[in-house]
Amino acid sequence: MAFEETILVVDDDAVSRHVLCQTLSDAGLSNVACDSGTEALAYLADHVPQVVLLDLVMPAPDGYAILQHIRQTPRLAEVPVVVLTALESDDEIERVFASGADDYVHKPFRSAELIARLRGQMRVREYVERISQRERHQQTVLELTQKLASTLDIRDILFTVVQRVAQVAHVDRCSIVLFAESGDLGYVLATSDDEQLRDLPIDLGKYPEIREVFRTGRALVIRDAARHPLFEVVRQREAAPGFNSLALLPILHDHGPMGVLFLRSKGRAAFHAYDLSLVTTVANAMAIALRNARILQSLRAETEKITTARQEAERRVQLFRRYADFFESAADGMIVIDRTGQILFANPRAREIIGYTETELTARRLTDLVTPSERDRDRGERMLRGFSDGIYPRGVDIVINDKAGQPITINVSFSSVLHEDDAVLCTFRDVTQERQTAIELKQTKEFLERVIDSSVDGIVSANLKGTVLLFNRAAARIFGYAPNEVVGKMRVERLYPQGVARDIMRRIRDPEVSGYGRLEDHRVDMLGAGGEHVPVTLSASLVLDNGRPIGSVGIFTDIRERLRMQERLERAQEELRGRERMAIVAELAGAAAHELNQPLTSVIGYAELLRRKLEEEPQLSSAAAVIIRESERMAEIVRKVGKITKYETKSYVGGAKILDLEKASGTEPGAKDV
Repeated sequence: MAFEETILVVDDDAVSRHVLCQTLSDAGLSNVACDSGTEALAYLADHVPQVVLLDLVMPAPDGYAILQHIRQTPRLAEVPVVVLTALESDDEIERVFASGADDYVHKPFRSAELIARLRGQMRVREYVERISQRERHQQTVLELTQKLASTLDIRDILFTVVQRVAQVAHVDRCSIVLFAESGDLGYVLATSDDEQLRDLPIDLGKYPEIREVFRTGRALVIRDAARHPLFEVVRQREAAPGFNSLALLPILHDHGPMGVLFLRSKGRAAFHAYDLSLVTTVANAMAIALRNARILQSLRAETEKITTARQEAERRVQLFRRYADFFESAADGMIVIDRTGQILFANPRAREIIGYTETELTARRLTDLVTPSERDRDRGERMLRGFSDGIYPRGVDIVINDKAGQPITINVSFSSVLHEDDAVLCTFRDVTQERQTAIELKQTKEFLERVIDSSVDGIVSANLKGTVLLFNRAAARIFGYAPNEVVGKMRVERLYPQGVARDIMRRIRDPEVSGYGRLEDHRVDMLGAGGEHVPVTLSASLVLDNGRPIGSVGIFTDIRERLRMQERLERAQEELRGRERMAIVAELAGAAAHELNQPLTSVIGYAELLRRKLEEEPQLSSAAAVIIRESERMAEIVRKVGKITKYETKSYVGGAKILDLEKASGTEPGAKDV
């Protein structure tokens, strides 16, 4: 099922959901919002979004339940899921990814980071889709080439071939056109939009594009036929062609093009190089199939000659009975053939290896035993032709099929010792197991090389003379040298500061350090290509052969980034300690303001009472007013200190005030930060 170009937002918090949708809309991303897990499951039952942006903490079903549903539903399993979480513990993050999430974003989120992560998941999904489509196209081409290569009568599959090629290349019509020998006439063998059309003759004078491919033998791509100069003469004679974009791939044989695979599109086709390469593969397979069809006709003509010659061969086989004792006792398989490849005699060992009886073997040619691949068939025929020129190969590996149809590899030597009887002696032995073992050893070696080369740690190996024999890609990244600059050309000591290499080797050989022959997690500074110091942790050991050291290997872990992270962490910790000290000062100031507020309130109250009692005594009343004014000024200072430190005053009964911490911090009890 195709993905919809919509991002599904699942969050039970209305404010958070609104902010998320607004952020996506501002970035030009289409989105749909669900305010609960139940609504999200209902939406997913009918839709396949491009990405799911999922809050984990919700009433049941929560984010984990929705994530599990997505991963367990086949049509939703490939949908990328980015989760929103306010938790930062390693266990929580591990649980997020173990549940099937593709990425996560911390709350509160940064808009740029959220959009970047969503676009990254969308790009990954698009890339996977393109890879999947290419794999499907490659499988289609493989099926077509196998069908073409495995049949000699290709008439019945031509329509299927052109139809599938049209789908792969995204064109309106695909046709197969063969050339007549004169080059003036062509025959349309099949076309993708008409199953009944076969062997339609066409005048190539009306198709300058086909004549151009016939002349050059090269592929031709025309993306705008209405303006291409090749069609100038055609446009003057008749109306513009019905197809705007054309691609012609030659069907080649030994002497040049025998036809074309003709692709046409009414619109403006892209004709990507990748698609054309796939179609070219089909064209090459078709050339082989068409050639095989022609060869079949000649083989049928030769069958009568072979039947006549077989009786003569049976008579001649009696001539080789005098060699029977030698053949019977030979440990190798022996076959006598004539110069056309007809088997005249086979010894017991040959019959044991191949599985046929003598009667069954003498009814076959040597090339009949060869595996049906075009390469092996051609090779066998070339060897038979070489006998006429006195060429008798020795020690040649040939793959044949035994009676059960199983391929076996034999090592064959041909001899002309029977040339007087116009025959060739073939001696062979079964080397299937030996060759398979050699292939497995090669594959194991290549696999180990790939493992070493893909390691994230640098791996360097040297012989006892110190010459570097192995230098993987990670080592090249750490030290700054290209492998071809180091392997076989540089001594390992150049990677160490002066004297350090000897100290490392001494430690490796010292059994009291970490056991003889190895050194683990040793911190050391290496030298880069520019002379800079590269901090690493080194694990090294001797390479032993039967207990005898023949070299050394070192594994280098680059810790530069780790050291930088430690430095950043120390700076962050120092900054945190500074902020904690400031917070303590602010708390002390706030507490002092709180403690001063009560006595100031009492002073102001009692001074006001004195002023009223002493109204008849102006001097004392004036002194009381001064006390009130200065106390109020002090109280104002206390209130400012309280505000600065997030404190404020609260009313007492009778007009007195105390510090109000909640109002000073700008929040009421139960309020929630957004």
